[in-house]
Amino acid sequence: MQQNNGLDKNQLISFALFSLILIGAMFYFQNKQAQEQELLDAQNKTQTTQSAVQNTTKPALATNLNDSVKTTSIQQVQLKNKELTVGISTLGGQITTVQLNEYKAYNKNTDKNDKDLLIFDKNNSSYGFQFKDKTGKTFNTKDLVFTPIQNGNSVTMQANANGAVIQFIYTLLDKYTVDFNVKTQGLSRLVADSKADFVWDFSARQMEKGRSQEQTHTEFNYSFNNYKSFDYDGRTTMEEPDETLNWLAVKQQFFSAVIEPQHGFKNSKGSQEMIDEGEFLKKFNFNGQVDLVGNELNQNFKWYFMPLDLPLLKSYNKNFDELLPLGWSFIGSLNRWFFIPMYNLISSWGLAAGWVIFLMTIIVKIILSPVMFKQHKLSAMMKVIRPEIDEVNAKFKDADPMKKQQEIMAIYRKAGVNQMAGCLPALLQIPIFYALFRFFPNMIDLRGKSFWFAKDLTAYDDVIKLPFHVPFLGDHLSIFAIACTIVILIYTVMTSGNIQQPQQEGMPNMKVLMYIFPITFLFFLNSSASGLSWYYFVSNAINILIILVIKYWILDEKKIHAQIQANKQKEPKKEGKFQKRMREMMEKAQEQQKMQQQQQPGKKK
Repeated sequence: MQQNNGLDKNQLISFALFSLILIGAMFYFQNKQAQEQELLDAQNKTQTTQSAVQNTTKPALATNLNDSVKTTSIQQVQLKNKELTVGISTLGGQITTVQLNEYKAYNKNTDKNDKDLLIFDKNNSSYGFQFKDKTGKTFNTKDLVFTPIQNGNSVTMQANANGAVIQFIYTLLDKYTVDFNVKTQGLSRLVADSKADFVWDFSARQMEKGRSQEQTHTEFNYSFNNYKSFDYDGRTTMEEPDETLNWLAVKQQFFSAVIEPQHGFKNSKGSQEMIDEGEFLKKFNFNGQVDLVGNELNQNFKWYFMPLDLPLLKSYNKNFDELLPLGWSFIGSLNRWFFIPMYNLISSWGLAAGWVIFLMTIIVKIILSPVMFKQHKLSAMMKVIRPEIDEVNAKFKDADPMKKQQEIMAIYRKAGVNQMAGCLPALLQIPIFYALFRFFPNMIDLRGKSFWFAKDLTAYDDVIKLPFHVPFLGDHLSIFAIACTIVILIYTVMTSGNIQQPQQEGMPNMKVLMYIFPITFLFFLNSSASGLSWYYFVSNAINILIILVIKYWILDEKKIHAQIQANKQKEPKKEGKFQKRMREMMEKAQEQQKMQQQQQPGKKK
């Protein structure tokens, strides 16, 4: 499928006039529906009889199905409810337009979400059932011209293929659902295979501000094993030859198109191709087999065009909630059972989304306060014993590094300082960071919510626009990302004094690396959700306040120093299992190093 670059102004005017003519024709023909149906049934019976006679001499062939198609014969029937507006074309009997009525898409010209949100439109989707006839040739329903018969929010599309009758019955339901019932009669005289292919070509349209972020979240998703298992594929191809897919979705950042076959897709395969620029993000192609019973296709399908709202997804009871990429295992549980309920609770107080995030940050800090206090207390104690560490470094400057490290560990042990205690807060921050990295760009309740510089907390703020493109940074600077980088840098400066510098030649300066780390955050956050930058700005600002409070109001360095000196006079504490294991490993490594030196040529034994 070729990329569609959209319609120009003249084409839009022509299309609008043509649509008005079609709508008038629909009202005119609606009064004759009953008569047309009776006439159509009579024709079908005649054609079926003729086909039966012909089949006694030679097999029926499905050839030249589209020779008689004229542009003027193509119509579009519209179904509409509160949630969806669906347009169905008589060419292929397929859904060609899908609009989510309660949502808007991002408009680059206005920098707002004020465009109609169209999942299908401008021929970006094409699907149909592909059959193989008795001569080995294939034909596809998307090439047939169907006749529509509408009854309220249901329409029957009917076509003839060399005497076979094919019906697509669409019914617009609640909860973003379109029932798609497929019926055939006489198809068994045409086809020789007991299977048909469902072929879907789809180009995903950009609907959000952050193109790269939305591209990352645009991918194949599917369920199998009776809706119990789930998988996704964001790479170039997908292959599922052994599983029967219960549903197949093309998922974007906040919305998804899902096709669900009654009896599943078999031998499924698909491909996806990135689109670098323009209206669309990715091209998708999917091919899945459906079984024919008696060489006839009579099966119910369902289309879902839905927002990725967690309560809605759960309500289907079809494993659709996996479409929301909240993270695997513990990360996903942290989002589902902690961050999302907390956000929903605080936002129910009527606060702006930015202040909801602010309160969420404070709550997380309060929960982590015991371990954070221990970390900052350890930092203060490390500062007190820094002179003694420096003395050991100077004393063993030219000695064996292992010996020097053993002496330093002895000082820690005598002072009652447990270095590993500082690792716990860092380890706790890792799952929280990754959970929030998943939470902010995928929380639909935050979509379109503005706060200060950001017009949408699920996308970046670009108040500062650059006249050129910077690699890995883009053509803008996010104020929230800059602010977050600054506070992380300040926090690093305040805590880097306790970092022990390596004494070996060729080893990198750890302080320099610590200062470079915050700068990398700017590149990471500049095109990420501004809600994430705002959260980490608040979080690190609170860290700075905690350090200042501990330093000036809670911990007394003189008392800590006195406590350390008292610990030295006491009988050394019994080594813990970890400390003992570390000491034994270092001693073993030291012995191996000595043996290697003795075995080298020219060394005295």
